[in-house]
Amino acid sequence: MKMTVLSLTSAALLVGAGTFAASAQAQQSFQYPQGYVGGDAMFWSLNPDRGSSRDAVGLRLRGGAQFNDYFAVEGHLGTGGSDGEAELDYIAGAYAKGIVPVAPNIRLYGLAGFTEVDINSDRESGFSYGAGAEMDIAPNVSVGADYMRYLDKSAYDFDVASIGLSYRF
Repeated sequence: MKMTVLSLTSAALLVGAGTFAASAQAQQSFQYPQGYVGGDAMFWSLNPDRGSSRDAVGLRLRGGAQFNDYFAVEGHLGTGGSDGEAELDYIAGAYAKGIVPVAPNIRLYGLAGFTEVDINSDRESGFSYGAGAEMDIAPNVSVGADYMRYLDKSAYDFDVASIGLSYRF
């Protein structure tokens, strides 16, 4: 039920942002490399192989540098949320970002890199990957959503779905 409400809310926000972006289609030519920062609401899920999953909401900051239309490097720093015995202390990671422009103001992307996650003062790290989309709603502002698998361990998985805003400078 939580994920259905989350999915419907995310879809409504993206459609609304798309309508706004289509009406305010002021395109600007950017110079590379281009820096960006963003903030997201992240809906995380800790899924153990045995037992019930733990779900909560936290906050994530993103920042990076885009080197051309197709490649960027990005860092994530997130925290917050607890569900019963699982409390997220922090997420910290660095990723390569492959970008596919599908329209002048819409981009799909994939992320791959390395993340450290601290839950209940128990740190784990490993390979991470994910995918997302972003859409410009103003010349320097975009709205986006992504899904990341931050950890894929033998005893559990740690996943995050997020939605937020980014500012390019």
